[in-house]
Amino acid sequence: MSELRWHKSSYSEAAGNACVEIAKSWHVIAVRDSKNLEQPHASVGREAWVRFTGAVAAGRFPGT
Repeated sequence: MSELRWHKSSYSEAAGNACVEIAKSWHVIAVRDSKNLEQPHASVGREAWVRFTGAVAAGRFPGT
């Protein structure tokens, strides 16, 4: 997965304190902390990502 094109979340803080990046591949969505690029990233299936982002958009998580 070294060929992933990473994109910073539009919700990341301008000051850079809470930066999340994602990269899409055919079968998975990769997620990483942009402050720690050398650390491993997490990968989730596309269907799980759609359910997660839908739940966040619906306000099902505290603080969203």
